[in-house]
Amino acid sequence: MRITLTRLKSFHHLADIRRLLSGIIVTVGLVVVLVQCFGIPCPKAVCLSPPVNVSVLVLTNNSNETEVSVVKTEMNYINLSDDDVVISKDKVEELNVSVIGRPNVSLENPKMAVERSKSDSNLVLVRSKGSRKGNVLSMRQKRGGAVSISQMKSLLIQSLSSLHSPKPRWSSARDSEMLSARSEIEDASVVHEILGLNSSIYRNISKFQRSYNLMEKKLKVYVYKEGEKPIFHNPKPRGIYASEGWFMKLMESNKKFVVKDPRKAHLFYIPISIQALRSALGQDFQTPRNLADHFKEYLDLIAGKYKFWNRTSGADHFLVACHDWGNKLTKMHMRNSIRSLCNSNVAQGFRIGSDTALPVTYIRSAESPLENLGGKSPSERKILAFFAGSMHGYLRPILVQLWENKEPDMKIFGPMPRDREGKKKYREYMKSSRYCICARGYEVHTPRVVEAIINECVPVIIADNYVPPFFEVLDWEEFAVFVEEKEIPNLRNILLSIPEERYIGMQARVKMVQKHFLWHKKPVKFDLFHMILHSIWYSRVYRIKTR
Repeated sequence: MRITLTRLKSFHHLADIRRLLSGIIVTVGLVVVLVQCFGIPCPKAVCLSPPVNVSVLVLTNNSNETEVSVVKTEMNYINLSDDDVVISKDKVEELNVSVIGRPNVSLENPKMAVERSKSDSNLVLVRSKGSRKGNVLSMRQKRGGAVSISQMKSLLIQSLSSLHSPKPRWSSARDSEMLSARSEIEDASVVHEILGLNSSIYRNISKFQRSYNLMEKKLKVYVYKEGEKPIFHNPKPRGIYASEGWFMKLMESNKKFVVKDPRKAHLFYIPISIQALRSALGQDFQTPRNLADHFKEYLDLIAGKYKFWNRTSGADHFLVACHDWGNKLTKMHMRNSIRSLCNSNVAQGFRIGSDTALPVTYIRSAESPLENLGGKSPSERKILAFFAGSMHGYLRPILVQLWENKEPDMKIFGPMPRDREGKKKYREYMKSSRYCICARGYEVHTPRVVEAIINECVPVIIADNYVPPFFEVLDWEEFAVFVEEKEIPNLRNILLSIPEERYIGMQARVKMVQKHFLWHKKPVKFDLFHMILHSIWYSRVYRIKTR
């Protein structure tokens, strides 16, 4: 009996040891997971992560000028997530870099925090903590650089010949009609001038004219009736996300393209407002993933009620979304569909040749969408470049840091007053400037591109990886300037290097392209409503696949 009790005690001790060891293993595993998820700063050079190659853009300021230099080095830190990387001051000194801040910047703080951006740019703002405008260092982990506008052209050409939708489950007469349209577009007769259109602003005016005319003649769209307000069927034609509201309003009331019988439709419109989805459910659904799951419930509803989604796996369905989260919320569940997005960032899942780029139109009056149209002639525009706006994102603070109050012909400001006088002054600057700076904010898109066109100012787009609206049709380099983010220090020289004759031609073409970026209460030929619809039609025509 005594031996039995001794063995039982030993057994209990072994069980306790096993439980203790299990607890230690679980604790260590949890610590490893937390380090991998969130990362920790490295006060010294000895870290668990391998060295990472980085480029450092150093802004050294004195009373007269700002010097910019690039230093490449290797830095070690533990940070496997997208959270901020913290660099100690001794690391800056270790780079053998002399960093002199502006008068309002204190370098006594031992840590410099990297402000991570959502872009794949090579530039990330680093500012001294506690300083509002202390942009003393910029760094970006090397990730292959930005996609240039010429590379986007190549991607577009490749996509038109190789990118196809999933094969439909069964054939449809509508598919044959779309294939026929593609053949007619490809065989379009060569024309150089068309009444009301100038060939210089288009990639191929012959194909565009043929495609547009076929759209007007053949295209039929079915608008799903399912969904309740305020998320569905509730257009908001004012504000910064007005594009999705105006399109919804004009599409649902259209009698030329919309059909009541879905069997006659070439395309199917999902009348959702991502802005309304975010506003209505934002408190309960805090992340894009949760909102995407709610959106998926709607797709499941129409897929269960109708046969059309399942026939093509959604390839003939489309939505129009201008909210920043439009890409995140739809890229999984509408991966085969056509998405017209303001946030057309090719580095974040925007698909050239499949998705279409939606212009951002900031409409202040739904009753007067065409107010304040036009601007001064080239000879009357005495300001070289103008920008004003909130310090959203990592890029604009660098722009203002480098160019505010530096040259008399560079009117670069932070936010202007939002009262009536401030808005009037903003418009006057645009109408009096040769070039209007369209610098990205939190995301790549900005309403300044369309604002510049409306005010007949040549847009200067500074947003790496941004695909401009109607890219498949318009030759943007004929009426806009694209500047890589890393070239901001050379901005003035780049603009001054453009010959006068070239500028006058670009400004004239801005006026020619203007008609494509205007909303009308009753849509007119070649206006913004028709151009958005044409982009969607064009995408489907070139991606369609039959059995």
